[in-house]
Amino acid sequence: MSQLRDGWSSTSNGGADQGTVRRANLSLLLRSLREDGPRSRARLASDLGLNKATVSSLVGELLERGLVREGSAERGAVGRPGTIVEIDGAGAYGLGAEINVHHVSTRAVDLAGVVVSERRTSVDTRGLEPDEVIDRLVELLQGTLADLADLGGTPVSAVVGVAGLVDHDRGTVPVAANLGWQDVALAGLLRSKLSDPGYRLEVANEANLAAVAEATPGDPERRDILVLHGEVGIGGGIVADGRPFPGRRGYAGEFGHMIVDRDGDRCGCGRTGCWETVIGLSRLIELVAEGEDDLLRSPLLDLEGKVGEITRRAAAGDERTLAALREIGRWVGIGAALLTNVLNPGMIVLSGYLGEVGEWIRDEVEAELATGVLAPGAGGTRIGLSTLGFSAAVHGAAAVAIDHVYDDPTLVPRVGHALEVLP
Repeated sequence: MSQLRDGWSSTSNGGADQGTVRRANLSLLLRSLREDGPRSRARLASDLGLNKATVSSLVGELLERGLVREGSAERGAVGRPGTIVEIDGAGAYGLGAEINVHHVSTRAVDLAGVVVSERRTSVDTRGLEPDEVIDRLVELLQGTLADLADLGGTPVSAVVGVAGLVDHDRGTVPVAANLGWQDVALAGLLRSKLSDPGYRLEVANEANLAAVAEATPGDPERRDILVLHGEVGIGGGIVADGRPFPGRRGYAGEFGHMIVDRDGDRCGCGRTGCWETVIGLSRLIELVAEGEDDLLRSPLLDLEGKVGEITRRAAAGDERTLAALREIGRWVGIGAALLTNVLNPGMIVLSGYLGEVGEWIRDEVEAELATGVLAPGAGGTRIGLSTLGFSAAVHGAAAVAIDHVYDDPTLVPRVGHALEVLP
């Protein structure tokens, strides 16, 4: 079906095509305001290649949906100055959440990407049944929804990241080895416990969401990246040409379960020698800790506390810790070289705990890339360090949730209208 921005398809199904093109143009305009900043209607028409009447109509609809607002007169305009159109942050909210081995968390953002609520609870999810873990998350979600209600809003969509394989279409978790889950109907359970919310609710792999958080819009060096997200387990995400690549059924990015040492340790997934067994945080703690009484083995110290203790020892020059980090870096580099030979990303971003210890493992990772990648100069692949720590996945979840509005602004009803498109 051919479409023109200012016209409609020439097919017989004119009404449906007209609606499709209008939604596409609403999305185009809203994204342009986010990426290139506020402008007058005339500037928008010129920049987007739309006629002025179309832009005025589109802006009018976005105003009715509360997604944009009018600001001051345009500065430096020739002739009569136009009124600036800008994103209205309070026009919509996106809700992100995460279930990981040692915590559950939530994060809500407005349409401008401003964080309006953040909550987190430390919990040993491996020691609880799935239903109990979901109850803990629901408590956080209800608190976050109350925060949004205080702002006079509700989320347009919610995205929940989980440390495991996710069947996106069914909203289920077939396998989450480090959580001890199998065939958990996560989306259905959440809808039930939240009394069937009227907003879109979806489930995604937490490492894929961490990759979304690292794919900085407009940064050419972040258009083709692999994100290696390390916590107790190891996951990852692929961003190709600026867009996440989930794979055929959403299972792409399970980097941690590449077999790198067939004579190695048994993995939580049941196989032997997975990459996760040699670079996961549990392995680093095993290498650094001295005896059973070491602080790193204390159940009273949470995940971030343990990583903080490791970085403290590294900064103090503790040789045992530095040797352990070099060993982890060597194995990270071995796997990174394998991935680079296959995918040739512009950058591999070390996220989660790997980003936190990045300054002590980077040299070993880059050395293994240099020797392990067939292409000269490691094929141009560089190593980057995340600055998002353990919150990368929930950052990405909230970003995906609010991005649904940019994909289809009609998800937000016009003022005084019933919801026109149900999730």
